[in-house]
Amino acid sequence: MLFYEAQRSGKLPENNRIPWRSDSGLTDGQDNNISLTGGYYDAGNYLKFTVPLSYTLTMLSWGGLEWIDSYKRSGLLNDLRDTIKWGTDWIIKAHPEPNVLFVQVGDGKIDNQYWGPDTGIPFPRPSFMIHNGAPGTDAAALASTALSSASHLFRQELNDTAYADLLLSHAYDLLTFAEESAKPWQPYSVAVPASNDYYKTNTFQSQLIYANQWLYKATSNSSYLSKANEHFYHFNATLVMGVMDWSDPTGAMLTMGTTLDPDTYESRTLAYLERILDTSKSDSRCRYTEGGLLFCEGYSESNSVMPPLNMAFLLAVLDKNIPTILNNVSYTKGFIQSQLDYLLGANKMYTPYVCGVHKNSPRNPHHAGASGGTDLKKINTSPKVNQHVLYGAMVGGPDKEDNFYDIRNDYQQTEVAIDYNAPYQSLIAYLMSINATDPPYVTITEDRPILIPDTTEFATWKIIVIVVSIVVALLLIAGFLFYRKKQNKSKLNEKNVVV
Repeated sequence: MLFYEAQRSGKLPENNRIPWRSDSGLTDGQDNNISLTGGYYDAGNYLKFTVPLSYTLTMLSWGGLEWIDSYKRSGLLNDLRDTIKWGTDWIIKAHPEPNVLFVQVGDGKIDNQYWGPDTGIPFPRPSFMIHNGAPGTDAAALASTALSSASHLFRQELNDTAYADLLLSHAYDLLTFAEESAKPWQPYSVAVPASNDYYKTNTFQSQLIYANQWLYKATSNSSYLSKANEHFYHFNATLVMGVMDWSDPTGAMLTMGTTLDPDTYESRTLAYLERILDTSKSDSRCRYTEGGLLFCEGYSESNSVMPPLNMAFLLAVLDKNIPTILNNVSYTKGFIQSQLDYLLGANKMYTPYVCGVHKNSPRNPHHAGASGGTDLKKINTSPKVNQHVLYGAMVGGPDKEDNFYDIRNDYQQTEVAIDYNAPYQSLIAYLMSINATDPPYVTITEDRPILIPDTTEFATWKIIVIVVSIVVALLLIAGFLFYRKKQNKSKLNEKNVVV
């Protein structure tokens, strides 16, 4: 969980274990007369977003609830508590009124022009909110889900009923805000265009169902399950059946629903899993790479680790709660182990896609603070290798050919983000619970193969420029020669006139 400590914003605690991190973002929210200090920087720069944070906290809390014994056995229960509370404390701050939720801090157009440590984060850092006049149904519902799941964890496993009650009160208000107070229902990115280039969303239906499910789980109040089911029947035909990620919790919603009310959700859950994981289907958007990694068109290009991690998490939850549900489903057999083995070194690059665990781990994750560099124009070469190890961070992963280049500005492969680590961490807890064997990287002695990136696109661009330059030069030379010839002819005519 060191990666989450490396992502902390605000005033760092006395027990901070990341020596290259400093207090930062201490004026966040001042443009709206509110304190939005704290929370987590989302990825390799210094922006904060509520939607991916909510996804992250829900996955961590859910994993904690399912496999709490793994955290106890490893002595990491307090680390889990601190990791989640650092995020939920910020969501509470971001929810200062029942019908107001701040969803972003920082402007990407400004922040992405800076490359350096947290001591030089550029200003201004505007904060953006949703409210009754600018609804964000999905963001409010997902924030409610994060607080409900954390509340359940703090009450059931962490023995902190006072904090659980505080989280639950905000979860109630946020769901009411999402469901009743702010209309029309719409994705938050409609109300906050500043998020569109970073965390644009397109749905809110699954988010409303999911939020009600978690409030039911946290309170045992059956009215929330009834409301979830009512939404499910209403939205069923329009649900997006894509690969689960921070923007679309449909897979998580179906899985949670199946654990709560199998009669309502189980058949749809199995259809969802088949659509994603049965790659023999002609309409499947997913396939396996030659090396065995699940790769899904439209999802894996930007971070190939996420589809296998998220789908493995869902299967692990089902396996624990309803062990017989997948007995006759061939395409899920061995999926969890095979995908984690691949991501932890059983691949042609001999690379675990987690920083700091092996000599072949990524050494150049796209992370401004960890890089040690300060020149965006020399992002890949200054320094050649990141100055600080981002221990525990899961990077974006390899391409569809199983290749990984470890290039700092290749954010699709080397970006890190809080949402990447959430299912990974929970799956490690799952593996501990079943006494799995050591990860593949433990026995890997080979060095990672050195690959030279395909620069065809860049070379084509250079060729075009060179050809155009040559043509222009030839035209100029031809024009000059024509001018000289004309001048010489003129002088010859003058000479003949004089004679």
